[in-house]
Amino acid sequence: MISLRPVRAEDAPGIAAIYDHYVATTTITFDEVPRPVADWEARIARADAAGLPFLVAVENDTNAVLGYAVANPWSDKSAFRYTVEHSIYLAPAAAGQGLGSLLLGALLDAASAAGLRQMIAVITDEGTDASLALHRRFGFTDAGALARVGYKFDRWVGVRFFQREIPQPGA
Repeated sequence: MISLRPVRAEDAPGIAAIYDHYVATTTITFDEVPRPVADWEARIARADAAGLPFLVAVENDTNAVLGYAVANPWSDKSAFRYTVEHSIYLAPAAAGQGLGSLLLGALLDAASAAGLRQMIAVITDEGTDASLALHRRFGFTDAGALARVGYKFDRWVGVRFFQREIPQPGA
């Protein structure tokens, strides 16, 4: 069984392990160097202090982190305070089992409860068919693209932007 819950500081090593896999093997992230666990602990603390949703999917028996979803500020300019960019990452063994849908649905609910209004997805233009399908299923619409803006693994990669209004409680 799997549970979704708000992130805790002790989840940082599991989150780092998931993210580091994508750093080392894909262009899904443009990070080229793994982030230390301490960076994830700080990121968890920042999300908590800002009231931004950061969720994990954990295996009930082992408490192993199978995936996470986080809403990050879109910009530090105050006019953008209701707009977030989100990230969802799954442990490779957990992919293709519907966990991305569970996390994205829960993240949208948490973002709504936090009073956020717009959610943006920035998705690289290679190896992301499942992510594109997931976001379209949840009502994200195409909001533009930038070609060849990231250089990783000796090649140029672009990004696509998707956007969705966050439903408001009682609306």
